[in-house]
Amino acid sequence: MTSISFQYRVRDPLGNFLQGSLEAATVEDATQQLRRDGFQVVELAEDDSDGLFPRRVRKGEVVYATSQLAVMVDTGITLSAALDNILSQEQNPTLRKVLKSLQAAVHQGDDFSTALARFPKLFDKTYVSLVKASEATGSLGPMLDRIAGYLRKELETRSKVRAAMAYPSVMTVMAIAVTIFLLTFVLPKFTPLFTRKGMQLPKPTRVMMFLSDMLCDYWWAWAALVVAGALAFVFGRRTPRGRRIWDWIKISAPLLGPMYRKVTISRSIRTLGALLSSGIAMLEALQLSADVTGNFWYEELWQGVARDVTEGKQICQSLAGNPLFPPMLIQMISAGEQTGRLGPVLERVSNFYDQEVETSLKTLTSLIEPLMITIMGGVVGGIALALMLPIFQLSKSPG
Repeated sequence: MTSISFQYRVRDPLGNFLQGSLEAATVEDATQQLRRDGFQVVELAEDDSDGLFPRRVRKGEVVYATSQLAVMVDTGITLSAALDNILSQEQNPTLRKVLKSLQAAVHQGDDFSTALARFPKLFDKTYVSLVKASEATGSLGPMLDRIAGYLRKELETRSKVRAAMAYPSVMTVMAIAVTIFLLTFVLPKFTPLFTRKGMQLPKPTRVMMFLSDMLCDYWWAWAALVVAGALAFVFGRRTPRGRRIWDWIKISAPLLGPMYRKVTISRSIRTLGALLSSGIAMLEALQLSADVTGNFWYEELWQGVARDVTEGKQICQSLAGNPLFPPMLIQMISAGEQTGRLGPVLERVSNFYDQEVETSLKTLTSLIEPLMITIMGGVVGGIALALMLPIFQLSKSPG
């Protein structure tokens, strides 16, 4: 069992007060350990200090805790007791602090949704709104189970996208690193040989030598340019204009654009379906769906839909003709609105889009792998050809 750090304040046999810390599996083990050493325990509590670098709470840990809470509450265990059970097993100190705060708030009589809203980085507006709706209907257990499933699908989709992007990212870095190595370490060793012979170098060789000289002589400028570009990208993306440009590139890029569109659409309609099925008002559900898209253009789209719905339009009428939404999806939304089952329809459609995303990722990977290999081979082969051409000329020249 993993040890937990405890802070203690004790009295020794001479009546002196001492304080410090120790490691133990449980509070009882820590108490027995102190008593065996001859101390009388005055205070004993877990060390809640996060240190210099607090441990981050992963999304998977939130999903697991939500699933546990759903099972316990659904079987009749009180919310406070369920939180206490999860707290006794949790090893992440940061999440333990959050669970303690939630438990204290519930003990004081606060609504669970109000307590969750104090931690927006872990429990977003959708999570809080769904819990709040379940509190009004007395269905917290089933709702937590629904939330856990919702979060699990989000996490699976995100993991699949990251895994698919890992290969081209690594290949791109390797291609750049190999190119820099060849131009700065290999090619300069051949340059004196070519210069001494006074021969007319082929154009590919002259181009590569020029690039090599630029990299070697002005490496500091290239380094500054890379750092400036990275900083401009990071900080520029945080500005409204920069975010608009970057988000448009993501959904419009060849190969990657269609996949990002499907991921964004799946996330927004899954959220909207879950909220509507849980009894959340339409306007609030639309606004929350806009918040979770993670893309400026789709966020603006859903906000426009919310405005149109306020004026009496249906969602399908507001989306009609919009290039960001496929016509087939708009037809399904129209069918859901006509039958009064929009929430369940959207949840089924989101499952379909999840499968589409998985298919797109497989197709994308099968296309990118040979493309990256071809590009990398072309770069390395081009540099090698630029080196070999003058060597061939030297071997053919008399004397």
